[in-house]
Formats: sequence, structure tokens, C-alpha cells
Amino acid sequence: MSVSTCPSESPSLLDATDRAIVLATQAGLPLVPDPWGAVGRPLGLGAEEVRARLARMQEVGIVRRIAAVPNHYRLGYVANGMTVWDVDDARIVRLGREVATLPGVSHCYRRPRHLPDWPYNLFAMLHGHTREEVERQAEALRALLGEACRDHRILYSSRILKKTGLRLAGRPGAGRKPEPRR
Repeated sequence: MSVSTCPSESPSLLDATDRAIVLATQAGLPLVPDPWGAVGRPLGLGAEEVRARLARMQEVGIVRRIAAVPNHYRLGYVANGMTVWDVDDARIVRLGREVATLPGVSHCYRRPRHLPDWPYNLFAMLHGHTREEVERQAEALRALLGEACRDHRILYSSRILKKTGLRLAGRPGAGRKPEPRR
């Protein structure tokens, strides 16, 4: 389970308690029955306060998402292909939303083209047990895009990179327990 922060938000929007919660969760939530309580105990907070503070940070855009981040390699999904698509700009928003709901798609986003060398504007990460499985998924995606798609490629992963989200820089005292409220 991971908590991702938004780089565009100013860290000054965080009070000491919020900052301590972000620092405690940015490497992942503990895999225990009560993760919010486990995060809160060292900070002198209850589980509900941790949840409420994270929800508020999400509402104002400091925290982008709280999500499970499975290790797909350990689950046997060893064929990973970033599919890139040249899709009609007038239809990319609707089609991108549809692509994002397909089984096997873990990431789907729009990116600017860099012509003449890079005509692709829609990216979708596909995971499968084999390359053939990824190619079947890509064919289903191609069928969904229909005539709005002019070209596509599958770029397969060649190595595993360490994946982490944005991290707050530690400051002196950043890891200390916030003063209890009186």
C-alpha cells in the first residue's frame, strides 16, 4: 500500500502532524490488520485521526492517491509492455478513459507528441504472463481505439527499476513525534 504525494503542492501546507504522517507512509503502509493505527501510534494519534488527516490532504491535493501497489513480477506477470498509441486528439479523452478500464492495464495517460520523431500521445502499460498475452491485450486495445488510432508500438521492459513515488526530504526533527495537543 502506498501514499503518493503531489509535487505541485507546497510542503508549507503541511502542519507538523501531517508532515509526520506523510513521512511515516511514503514508503508504504504497514501490512497489518490496522495500518492506520500502526502509523498513528508512534505519532500519538488514533487510527481515525490518521485516516481523517490523509483524507483532508487528498481533498486539497497534497496527497494524490492511496493505493495498493502489488509487485507484479512476484505475481508472475513478467511480460510488461508500455503500449504507445497515436490517437486522434479529438477523441483521446473518451478513449483514454475506456482504455484505463481494460483488464491488464495498470497505467494509462496522455502525453504530448514530439514530432516528427515521436507521434504517440496515449500510453497504456500492459502486464501479462507472456509476451503473447500482452500482444493479445494490445490487439483488444487496438480494436477499442478503432479508426481513431493511426499507429502503435509495444515497448517491452528490459529490466526492473526501483519504483518509488515522490518523497518529502527529511528535515531536522521531521521524524520526531509531534507535540501532543493540549
